[in-house]
Amino acid sequence: MTLPLALRKHGARSLLGILLTLAAALLCVAGNDTIARLDSMLGDWRMRLDAPQLDRRIVIVDIDEHSLAKVGRFPWSRDIQARLVRQLTGHYGVAALGFDISFPEADTSSGYAVLQGLARGELAGVAGLPAQLEKLRPAMDYDGLFAEAMRGQPVVLGYSVSEQQRKGVLPRPAFTVADLNGRSVTAYVARGYEANIAPLQAAAQGAGIFTALTDADGVVRSSTLLTRIGDGYYPSLSLATVVVYLQARAIAPRFTGTADTLSARELANGGLDHLMLFTPRGALAIPVGEALTTTVQYRGAGGPDGGAFRYVSASDVLAGTVPPALLKGALVLVGTTAPGLNDIRATPVNAEYPGVEVHANLIKSMLDGRFKVRPDYALALELAQIVLFGLLLAGALAVLPPAGVMLATVGALAAAIAINLYLYAAHDLVLGAAVLLLLIVALFVVNLAWGYFFEVRKGRALVARFGEYVAPELVAEMADDPRRYTMEGENRELTVLFADVRGFTAISEQLAPAALREYINAYLTAMSEDIRDSHGGTLDKYIGDAVMAFWGAPVAFADHASRAVASALLMQASAQRLNQRFCARGWPPLRIGIGINTGPMHVGDMGSRIRRAYTVMGDSVNLAARLEGASKRYGVGIVVGEATRLAAAEFLYRELDRVRVQGKREAVAIFEPRCLLAGAAAAELAQLERWHAALARLRARDWPAAAALIGQLQADFPDDGLYRLYAARVDDYRRAPPAPDWDGVTILDGK
Repeated sequence: MTLPLALRKHGARSLLGILLTLAAALLCVAGNDTIARLDSMLGDWRMRLDAPQLDRRIVIVDIDEHSLAKVGRFPWSRDIQARLVRQLTGHYGVAALGFDISFPEADTSSGYAVLQGLARGELAGVAGLPAQLEKLRPAMDYDGLFAEAMRGQPVVLGYSVSEQQRKGVLPRPAFTVADLNGRSVTAYVARGYEANIAPLQAAAQGAGIFTALTDADGVVRSSTLLTRIGDGYYPSLSLATVVVYLQARAIAPRFTGTADTLSARELANGGLDHLMLFTPRGALAIPVGEALTTTVQYRGAGGPDGGAFRYVSASDVLAGTVPPALLKGALVLVGTTAPGLNDIRATPVNAEYPGVEVHANLIKSMLDGRFKVRPDYALALELAQIVLFGLLLAGALAVLPPAGVMLATVGALAAAIAINLYLYAAHDLVLGAAVLLLLIVALFVVNLAWGYFFEVRKGRALVARFGEYVAPELVAEMADDPRRYTMEGENRELTVLFADVRGFTAISEQLAPAALREYINAYLTAMSEDIRDSHGGTLDKYIGDAVMAFWGAPVAFADHASRAVASALLMQASAQRLNQRFCARGWPPLRIGIGINTGPMHVGDMGSRIRRAYTVMGDSVNLAARLEGASKRYGVGIVVGEATRLAAAEFLYRELDRVRVQGKREAVAIFEPRCLLAGAAAAELAQLERWHAALARLRARDWPAAAALIGQLQADFPDDGLYRLYAARVDDYRRAPPAPDWDGVTILDGK
């Protein structure tokens, strides 16, 4: 039986389309950082399509430029804050009042402390002065006035979390580790905080965390609902304000299922799928995502003209000129949009979005009981769309003429986008579309330019393309025998490096555009030269302020791991030189973190019809990115994986930890390269011997010995962040020893 003419003629093209569909399905299942970034971009665009509708329940009292001109520069004294509270709770009768502001230090602006000092010193002999001062004290104790204004009123204060200092008094936690009855719940952990002073915290009905949670690109797309500090789980400002507004008795975790029946999202939270608020009107269930977070659903472009929330000027509230109907029974947030007060966030809908309105959006979602969520069955829906569109297009595009191919492709793209938008708008489902759209584009390119992908390229033209990635001397080597090199995808053992500037968002806020351009160009040039020219690395890409590179392709090196480690040490030295130059010009200091990993990965020319790049993908690449992020946690400049240390044994390393990446069973050791082993000083070797002894004591659960050794290292090296980290960790273990089956492994749960 002969094959139909169409199948004989177009079978190869259809088969290629089916293979592309299969590859897209596999990519959808495996995922990678590039796809995640593309889906984030599509999600940002999708969110910007939402038309805002004014929510009259939520009002933002804005410390705007008008208020600063009327009342004075910020921060305002607490007697003014007391007047603001009395106006809002007494005169206007708001139902809840949340401050997107913290008060971590006492207010001494009244001058009462100075008068007391004079009464005890130079004016000690003035008759009746102490008694007169005592009469003045109530009116000059601004913190007392503020506390008295809040007492008995539905006021929630804000505070921030950090990794270092502990200032002020924390409120009561929503619940504690003990309340979980042995369950393990994944949450963001803060070691420090800047909370409110005790008199103010005691007077308020609650407090919540307003620290923003940003993605790798600096955009706020999600928010923590609860953050763990010590043994307590503390609510965000939005959640704490909703509790007061709804007069909820408690915030309680709700667990579902057993380990055998939990979904991936529930399992990541130890089975915790909702937070329950018990209010006089009944229970309110708030769904939680991974690490007790939720997606922020932005409405409008933000600000007084954004259309989602009403803004009133704080000075108008103080003057009593705001119409009472606007505020009566409302949930009010006090925040600022004034330039220079540093409460502007980068969001998917606006790069300059008021931070206080982020909380307002979260509050609206809670009050409405509607959250944009990625369901447990999202992957199945995405795979079904990929298979359906892929198979239909694989057959149709193979037989259609060029005009038909274009029309079918446009129609498929429109249908895929429409389905995604419908599920998002009508059913609050967040589904990825990047892989599907890339598949449609890929099928279009394959079918419209079928012969293009199978033409024999001239070797020299291929080598010229590699010149974008590798050093000129390697290009010359490749030109001698171009047939040995290809941009086609292949699996190899390579070494990959990620480098990132610490605190780049803050740096970009401090520098003018021209200075920032000069700053980042100087940094990227120096790093690229150290990678490409000094040790033969392949410069993959710049991702904002981050640099990605790898060694071992296209030109194979047996010592690719050693070259990568040597480059990283050189990059840190270059960064120090640049830092001196930048600081001399009054620019922000430059600090970089570097992550390196060696292992099997896929390397080749990848991308879309519009832009392609010679790059690497795979779990080993993802781990390198995680290690770069871990460099900040461990207070070091470079973190390498265990495979890199074994392959580049000529360097001296300090072991940092044994970690397990989420989604992986195997734990890996991570290390900090210090210098070439042959050139290591005796003092350096002695320090590392002491440290590794301390690490051995810790893993043996000998807490006193570990604490003593680490304490000595801290005393000798007070600026070493690793020793500070482990000193705190040992203290935690001494207070709450780990389970008997503890294997000494740390979960690496962030980038």
